[in-house]
Amino acid sequence: METRITQILGIAYPIFQGGMAWVAEWNLASAVSKAGGLGIIGAGGAPASFVREQIRKVKEVTDRPFGVNLMLMNPEADAIARVIVEEQVPVVTTGAGNPGKYMALWKEAGVKVIPVVASSAMAKLMERAGADAVVAEGMESGGHIGNITTFALVPQVVDAVSIPVIAAGGIADGRGFAAAFMLGAEAVQVGTRFVVAKESIVHENYKRKILGAKDIDSQVTGMSHGHPVRQIRNQMTREYLKLEKEGASFEELEQLTLGALRKAVVDGDTVNGTLMAGQVAGLVSREETCKEIIDDLMGGWNLLAAKAHVGM
Repeated sequence: METRITQILGIAYPIFQGGMAWVAEWNLASAVSKAGGLGIIGAGGAPASFVREQIRKVKEVTDRPFGVNLMLMNPEADAIARVIVEEQVPVVTTGAGNPGKYMALWKEAGVKVIPVVASSAMAKLMERAGADAVVAEGMESGGHIGNITTFALVPQVVDAVSIPVIAAGGIADGRGFAAAFMLGAEAVQVGTRFVVAKESIVHENYKRKILGAKDIDSQVTGMSHGHPVRQIRNQMTREYLKLEKEGASFEELEQLTLGALRKAVVDGDTVNGTLMAGQVAGLVSREETCKEIIDDLMGGWNLLAAKAHVGM
């Protein structure tokens, strides 16, 4: 299967693994890339030295294309932007801001730049800035989210720009893959399902919470201060939403979640940790290898071909 994304990036399948902080480290990213997708290292709030180490570990085990996701709010974003160039990372995706200040640096080094966007206006801005593609991420996704659903966002972004669009948010199987392509996307980005991949280093407690989740088990915190995050409900989300309703300040709420994602991913704290997951958690029922996940997603291409054959 070829799309502009597979051609531009040199990957076998138009499937990205989300750049999830603490989750998307070198083990997961390299496994996805080996399986023919685009594995992505999540820089999150990590220091530049950690990101450099992760990049080098991926390169030790595969020569397939991979990427780094730079969260632009990271205090060391400038240093990480330079590390991406110095370590010759083929692809960078960005989140939580506008990567315009780094665009010239990356483009001059031949890095493919693919920002994550939550609106057609931001997609247009990124195209003008020189982005090679954009990830249109709907609010069904886990972690930091926008305000528009995937089904509404993707076709509007597709219509707004001429560069390729990758659909994200609410995609976990071949049906979601097929739906994204029907909306005009040329690739998909998947997060929640890869969290429970066999190659994922996420604590078993976290994985079990996703594997046992239902469609109504996620909540969005942070709506009141403009930084909404989707996660599986637990004691921490209940306390956060209570404080938010009472009008707690952003700083007070931030203290509640300080280090909470690491608690969940590394320590397996499912009570007070942040269990980031999308609304598709209810579709994820078993732990599989990255190759098995990609093979299942690619079943969506066969579904599209079958529907086209019968004239649907």
